Amino acid sequence: MSTPPKDQSDAKAQDLPADPAGSESPQAEEEEEEGECGFCLFMKGGGCRDAFIGWEKCVQEAETNNDDLLEKCAHVTAALKQCMDAHSDYYEPILRAEKLAEEQAIVEFEKENLNSQQDQKSDHVVEEVATIELVKEKENLLPNESQAPSPSSRDPK
Repeated sequence: MSTPPKDQSDAKAQDLPADPAGSESPQAEEEEEEGECGFCLFMKGGGCRDAFIGWEKCVQEAETNNDDLLEKCAHVTAALKQCMDAHSDYYEPILRAEKLAEEQAIVEFEKENLNSQQDQKSDHVVEEVATIELVKEKENLLPNESQAPSPSSRDPK
């Protein structure tokens, strides 16, 4: 096996073949990518580019018009999710992160629910103790005629 001459292995970008028909020029791609987050670039790099762009536009419209994002964009969010599931080989890192976030949210919800139940039980116990103390205090303040006097309070013979 022979290695190619050094000048051929160091090919410059301008020496590479042109993009296939229908793709954007590198300059147009650079202009679009300026200022975009890495997440957006990743999402647009897979098979769900159009679905993601539609979702992005919906979110921007909802924010601009102070609309309820969840209500307004439910249909495009569902379409994006379906597309990502269909292209799970590419979007797997995002899908995995989404699943982990969902599982963590469920755990947090269950913790809050358990804490709330424990707080309610504690409040109930405190109420019961307070009620018992009030009843005892009331019994000590008001003489109870139905009780026989204690042996020490009787007159000696």
